[in-house]
Amino acid sequence: MEFLTTTFYFIITIGILVFIHELGHFLAAKLCKMRVDRFSIGFPPRAFGKQIGETDYCVSWIPIGGYVKIAGMVDESFDTDYLEHPPEPWEFRSKPIWQRMFVLSAGVLMNILLAIVIFWGINFVQGEYFRQTTDVGYVAPKSAAEKSGFLSGDKIQSINGTAVEYWEAIQNTMYMDRMGEDLTFDILRNGTPLSVHVPRTQIPDIANEQFGLLPSHTEALITDVVAGKPAHAAGLQRGDVVLSINGTIIANESHLVSMIKSHPSQTISIQWKRDSSIMRSRVTPSSEGLIGIAIQGHYTGPVLHHSYGIVRSLPKGITDVYGATTLFVHSIWQIIAGKVSFTKSVGGPIKIAQFATRSAEVGLLSFLAFVALLSISLAVMNILPFPALDGGHIVLLAYEAIFRKPLPQRVQQWIQQAGMILLFAFMAFVMYNDLVGF
Repeated sequence: MEFLTTTFYFIITIGILVFIHELGHFLAAKLCKMRVDRFSIGFPPRAFGKQIGETDYCVSWIPIGGYVKIAGMVDESFDTDYLEHPPEPWEFRSKPIWQRMFVLSAGVLMNILLAIVIFWGINFVQGEYFRQTTDVGYVAPKSAAEKSGFLSGDKIQSINGTAVEYWEAIQNTMYMDRMGEDLTFDILRNGTPLSVHVPRTQIPDIANEQFGLLPSHTEALITDVVAGKPAHAAGLQRGDVVLSINGTIIANESHLVSMIKSHPSQTISIQWKRDSSIMRSRVTPSSEGLIGIAIQGHYTGPVLHHSYGIVRSLPKGITDVYGATTLFVHSIWQIIAGKVSFTKSVGGPIKIAQFATRSAEVGLLSFLAFVALLSISLAVMNILPFPALDGGHIVLLAYEAIFRKPLPQRVQQWIQQAGMILLFAFMAFVMYNDLVGF
């Protein structure tokens, strides 16, 4: 049943994103009076579909994307028949460069537009919540924060001279407003003002690893228990809050993970809260320091809620998309520069399915937010100057604009084929990486 649920959410998520992306290309082509021969979800070979007018609407067998086959364009179908006759008025190759550029970028624009619409709706329906604390509740052992000198109980007042009043402001300042800069934290420690200087090189990328600071008023909430594992045998259930391990009070989810991992194959006592009841048991973690639970931090402190009207929600949605896009671009650069592990940062179908399912279990808005973030990542990936992606096509078009003539069609075909081979190889690696970490 779990497999079917995960598969369902994966199909829904990928289906929405691919459809929206290809719809952008389709509508732009129609607007520019180009003939669209095929609208495909998935890559060839064709599985099934229906011909309506001049367009074949279909589903294809390789479910890692989709494509719109526009007459007279080098694409994923590798069709070369159009090269045997002069350009027709309805073909891609006969249109002005600005129209072709518009068609090529329309998929990315639609993905960004989808993300803006989703965040617009979320901000209108839900508003925004801020954790009203800047008190450090826990410093992860061996983390960048611990090495920088932070201690539990520190109160962060400002970063690089900018005052912070809630925890989200700390995250935004570190990873967005002051991205790439060294940071100086002005703090209060037992009433004494101090400064903690942190070079940017010591701050890990947020997509790969946390800095190591967690807010006060946070507890370790169990979100899932794996049947047959030690936690299940001990009686732990979803919704329980872990209070202590071997008598040590648990500050938050990171503290809990650290405590369990520090006792591999050793029996430990665990105390947790279920509603108003306090429960205890003993459990033996595996040799890897696992007991078979999924956990997340649950903030219990004061919260500030900002609500937005239908009009104000739109610019807030655009700001959210801009921030997420900046983070994705920065993460890709970190991978290219070798500062972040490629295998740990890249996820494929299995990871997408897992995250989609988890977000859907939290609620509809959480699932939509995940779809929006994935839509942004799809847009960023597609605009990269890589053969077979939209960005690769745009590079070829830029060459034509600069040198006043296109590359020979046969050369474009070879570049497209090489790009598709590399893309399939990349997808095979990503799927293997997923399976290894499953």
